[in-house]
Amino acid sequence: MTLLEQYQEINKKLGYLAHATSLMHWDMETTAPDGAMEKLSEAITYFSTESFKLSTSDEAYELVSKLSEPEEFEKLDDVMKFDISRTKRDLDKLRRVPADFFEEYVKTTTKASITWPKAKQNNDFSMYEKDLEAVIDAVKKYQGYTNPDKKVYDALIDQYEEGMTQETIDRVFGELRKELVPLVEKVTARPQPDHSKFTFFVPAHVQKKVCEFLIEYMGMDMNRIALGETEHPFTTNMNLYDVRVTNHYKENAFIEPIFSAIHEGGHAIFEQNVDHKYDGTAGSRIGYMGLHESQSRFYENILGRNINFWKPIWPKMIEFIPELKDVTLEEFVAEINSVQRSFIRTEADELTYCLHVILRYEIEREIFDGKVQVKDLPAVWNKKMEELLGITPPDDAHGVLQDMHWSDGSFGYFPSYLLGSIYDGMFLEAIEKDLGSIDDILAAGDIKKITKWLKENIHQYGSTRISSEVLEKVCGKELSAQPLIKYFKAKYDK
Repeated sequence: MTLLEQYQEINKKLGYLAHATSLMHWDMETTAPDGAMEKLSEAITYFSTESFKLSTSDEAYELVSKLSEPEEFEKLDDVMKFDISRTKRDLDKLRRVPADFFEEYVKTTTKASITWPKAKQNNDFSMYEKDLEAVIDAVKKYQGYTNPDKKVYDALIDQYEEGMTQETIDRVFGELRKELVPLVEKVTARPQPDHSKFTFFVPAHVQKKVCEFLIEYMGMDMNRIALGETEHPFTTNMNLYDVRVTNHYKENAFIEPIFSAIHEGGHAIFEQNVDHKYDGTAGSRIGYMGLHESQSRFYENILGRNINFWKPIWPKMIEFIPELKDVTLEEFVAEINSVQRSFIRTEADELTYCLHVILRYEIEREIFDGKVQVKDLPAVWNKKMEELLGITPPDDAHGVLQDMHWSDGSFGYFPSYLLGSIYDGMFLEAIEKDLGSIDDILAAGDIKKITKWLKENIHQYGSTRISSEVLEKVCGKELSAQPLIKYFKAKYDK
């Protein structure tokens, strides 16, 4: 076999291992019984470690190194040039991580991922404290191997949003913090909608049908999607032909699962729309989480909370949920756009959500700057919640224990949620410049025109363009929070 064929053979094996590991994670989060968790954890550790060993093996590294040499590199097409360049860069980092440490790292994060929901359900941070400390120590050690010349938190930010810096985040988050804290105070002082109109019972199986209808309406290929149920909704990509989405149905609060579906549907559509020429290569693995979150939050907020999104499908919604005939579309839209100071990030409105993310960013920054210890996190969390939103969580389940991200070591991920919203303000301007008013497009039932625009300008390129390059090519400007601030003020000053 040629060098390229040998490399592709190893890549194929790595794909199989990744597929198996992803399926086990999916099983752990969705249908596996509690009694299976220990064995499942052992299997995940085994397959993850085998994948790590193969990807960082001398054989794999030698092939990538040879293919990176100018004479061989120039023979490659653009897809493989990107794949080899990205793989070489990542291997240079990963090969510095000892295999025995990597195995312990997987064990540590898997253990914490099992402990976290139990601590949340029991509202007991002390159950989780030691495991979280172990994860933070492991993350620091891991970054010490892979990015020895970077401050840990800078390396973590770059890991989830390549090219992003703490300095840039401080700038744009600072702009938002300054504008949104007083705006939230102003908006929440106004009369609120009658929330009691939307607490009627909607069976989970009906909610599931509604959610399937909505994501298909948005442009999802339903032949390449699977749905599951879990405590915390998420999307995972097995490959370009198999994207999985979960939801958490709440029978007396049906609006939350609807917007979880729209949000996760945005993630899944991005994954489905990557050009298939990148299948099995680094180009298909979208690791820019700010860009990923921009797509989920664009569908959820910019589109999904717009009254014109619902106008063409309101009769269908009443068909699914007959109780909606007793409320007007205007009342429904007022409900889904109400702004409230709430404790749970995933249930927050689009305005206060920004402050939830700023809170987490500031805490993560302090953890890795050595300014806060794990044992003090509940108190620090509550203090910042009071500072940013003017409320104090009644318990840790509504505070520091509400998110799963820290248990698997995903520090540096939270900023991507708000970066995504900031990108959305810029993408909205670009779309309306190209296609005209999104109000008109949505009211005509042509949401798939917007999905097509997103595919052509963002999705199809997968990970071959980092977020700053996408902003430059699509918007023609550098990152700014001003378009999002303009959108918020125009919407909520009404």
